[in-house]
Amino acid sequence: MALPPWAAFLLSVVLITAVFLKTIVSRGRCAYNLPLGLQPWPIIGNLNLIGELPHRSIHELSKLYGHLMQLRFGSMPVVVGSSAEMARFFLKTNDAAFSDRPTLSIGKYTAYDSSDIMWSQYGAYLRQARRICAMELFSARRLESFEYIRDEEVRGMLRDLRAASGTGRVVRLRGYLQMMTLGVISRMVLGKKYIQEEAAAEDGSPPVLTPAEFREMGYVGRMKRASSMFDQFLNHILDEHNQRRRLEGEGFVVRDMVDVLLQLADDPNLEAQLSRDNVKALTQWAISELLKNPKSLAKATEELDRVVGRECLVTERDFPHLPYMEAVLKETLRLHPVAPVLAPHLAREDPSVDGYDIPAGTTVFVNVWSIGRDPALWDAPEEFCPAQFIGSEVDVKGQDFELLPFGSGQRMCPRLSLAPKVILLSIANLLRCFTWRLPDGTTVEQLSMEETFLLAMPRKIPLEAVIDPI
Repeated sequence: MALPPWAAFLLSVVLITAVFLKTIVSRGRCAYNLPLGLQPWPIIGNLNLIGELPHRSIHELSKLYGHLMQLRFGSMPVVVGSSAEMARFFLKTNDAAFSDRPTLSIGKYTAYDSSDIMWSQYGAYLRQARRICAMELFSARRLESFEYIRDEEVRGMLRDLRAASGTGRVVRLRGYLQMMTLGVISRMVLGKKYIQEEAAAEDGSPPVLTPAEFREMGYVGRMKRASSMFDQFLNHILDEHNQRRRLEGEGFVVRDMVDVLLQLADDPNLEAQLSRDNVKALTQWAISELLKNPKSLAKATEELDRVVGRECLVTERDFPHLPYMEAVLKETLRLHPVAPVLAPHLAREDPSVDGYDIPAGTTVFVNVWSIGRDPALWDAPEEFCPAQFIGSEVDVKGQDFELLPFGSGQRMCPRLSLAPKVILLSIANLLRCFTWRLPDGTTVEQLSMEETFLLAMPRKIPLEAVIDPI
């Protein structure tokens, strides 16, 4: 039976596309010895194999095709490394060859045309931005000067939790952690808290964004709308800071990171000029794992009682004397990295590894979630076992490729020196100030440990627990 004209046309397009892609792939294999992988479908490539949790989907595929695997996401060629050896190859041995970023909508529409430190291309601007982060924004001296902010915000969270606690009362932890984290970041970076209600604040600053505004838009439309509103907010921040600089004149004193950036923007000797546009989840996972593992919770509590005592709060100066708490942090980062698949890298050259070629222009992902569960590296890799880090020299600073929650090399997270401080301070004081147990009727086996894949990897179901002040 003859096909309708529209069906015949559609079928011809599909067949032509399939032949075209097959020709490209076959030519590529003649020129390059590519890593193993599945034959891509027309148009969508291998996206049909990627579920709601991409890191888990890629992990299962790597069991079939190895720790170096070729995929295609739509028309984009992709290579995934899922072992410590592959991470070392991409992030250290050939760091310069994979130091670019692919051009993606998220960078274009939410990061001032990919001009932030996450999405900018490798070059003078990125090198300068990293120097500013290392020497100015996140230096040991700068972070020490902001220690009082972290201490005050954690104390505020503890006061709010104490007010919300009571006999048998269930507390949802996520909101308290979000407000604490927002307070720390806002005060360190912007100089004060910018926590707004749904309506505009009295000072004329723009209102906070609400997801309901974007539900009818496509994802690009949502990113454009969010970027526009956030840009208004940032302009308001910069106007405030510039006004204070003018009023204070020669007596101006740097108070926050925006002040630092604005001063640097005035420097005509920078390698790449800074323009005006240039200018939370782990704690919940840690508490969840401790509730699920009472022996680990007891060890952590015993260490805090012994080192800090029951009359004092934990401070950052106590950290060197809390090896088990540090082990809890590392074990949480191993099992629940904030970014289970590191931000994508883009091959600038044509390096080879294990006899396979990685053509220039290939997007490269490193699945640190898989590395954290590699049985060749970890005993009982699916279990929460902080004790394996006691006496271990493995750290999260990007030099030990079996544990890379913040990445490594030239594109590693610049906030490495800050994030562990905030997380460890929160976890230690939450355990120091409260006893924790699951709600009545909930067993350890029933505590869901499902995650959801967003920019970070939070719990799918927010943690609810009963807490009693100590």
